[in-house]
Amino acid sequence: MRPKTLSSYIGQAHILGPERPLTRAIESGHIHSMILWGPPGVGKTSLAKLIANHCSADFVEISAVLAGVKDIRAAVEKARMQRIQYQRSTILFVDEVHRFNKSQQDAFLPHIENGDVIFVGATTENPSFELNAALLSRARVYVLKPIDHDDLRTLVNNALSDDPLLQDENLSVDNESIELLIRAGDGDARRVLNLLEVAIDICTEEAGSKTLTPQIIEEVMGHSLRRFDKGGEQFYDQISAMHKSIRGSDPDAALYWMCRMLDGGCDSLYLARRLVRTASEDIGNADPRGVNLALDAWMILERLGSPEGELALAQAVVYLASAPKSNAVYKAYNETRSLIQKTGNLEVPNHIRNAPTALMKELDYGKGYRYAHDEPNAFAAGEVYMPEALNGHRTYFPVERGLEKKISEKLEHLRQLNDKSQDKRYE
Repeated sequence: MRPKTLSSYIGQAHILGPERPLTRAIESGHIHSMILWGPPGVGKTSLAKLIANHCSADFVEISAVLAGVKDIRAAVEKARMQRIQYQRSTILFVDEVHRFNKSQQDAFLPHIENGDVIFVGATTENPSFELNAALLSRARVYVLKPIDHDDLRTLVNNALSDDPLLQDENLSVDNESIELLIRAGDGDARRVLNLLEVAIDICTEEAGSKTLTPQIIEEVMGHSLRRFDKGGEQFYDQISAMHKSIRGSDPDAALYWMCRMLDGGCDSLYLARRLVRTASEDIGNADPRGVNLALDAWMILERLGSPEGELALAQAVVYLASAPKSNAVYKAYNETRSLIQKTGNLEVPNHIRNAPTALMKELDYGKGYRYAHDEPNAFAAGEVYMPEALNGHRTYFPVERGLEKKISEKLEHLRQLNDKSQDKRYE
């Protein structure tokens, strides 16, 4: 079912539509080195082979899972001989190119530079993180997207009408079965075709005909997980989507992304840890119950397990998304760490040092310290706790939302008491 022409290639209209740069390059025969980045089953290998066929170039394929530097050298030498003896270009297709380490990726550079090969790498991982800058600078990155439902429907219909392995004049397939196949494919054309082939293989013939039913499709699917690659690009995209939906106070979207990850096989305990972090970072003291609820959900999940405990995660997600938001503690924490890096080891003021020995007392450790509980309202107005060089420096600025509004009012009142105490010192 691999396409032989651009017009028969299904999907990726955003890079292969009329007058698109890649389309013009293929039609003109002026092919450049490129990286094809996209999830499994979206046509990366098919596109590379199509380009080679269209441009009458040799096609040499190696897999980064199995190949080493020796294989790279052999492929490049073959390409070099083709160029010298027959003036014929070679497309060197490297599948899973992100699996190559830095030295292996560097091995391609001189041969791309001198024109021995047209390099086409395929990867499911973000090239910015997984590929060397030197290699990226010599190849243009094209992003391939999951195949949409309309294109997958076209693919299935083409397979049923054109693929000799699926030809059976007694076979009938209803629209409901095709739609179920498409949903199971989750944007992966290879997956759809594999499921279709297996489903047809197990169809039984009754009264001279075979019918592919939704029940057969469901049997073939088993427990089919959505596209979710733990530790990969989509993993971090969906985690980011859930976190930002909570931060943006959209409980419906936050719950959707949480359920998407669970549906794809994400570890529910990982989600519990992320919710605790989110509660601290984005809700903070605006609603301290958020952290408690997230911790309770984690505990419930550990006690009940999956799937019963996941309802507690859903409760926490909805609560956190609906709660008042504050990142004041998060900002104060980061700014304080940065401040320490800049100011170094400033000394603890003498009056708040620990003084358990006579020598320390002779050195005035703890001298003049005012015990807050002995002061009016348990507050020693004018007392200084910061290092002398940072006296009066602030990093925590509560927001005017939720409980932090009251915290802000309380701290402002205490600062006013401090200011009055300072004024009295100079009277």
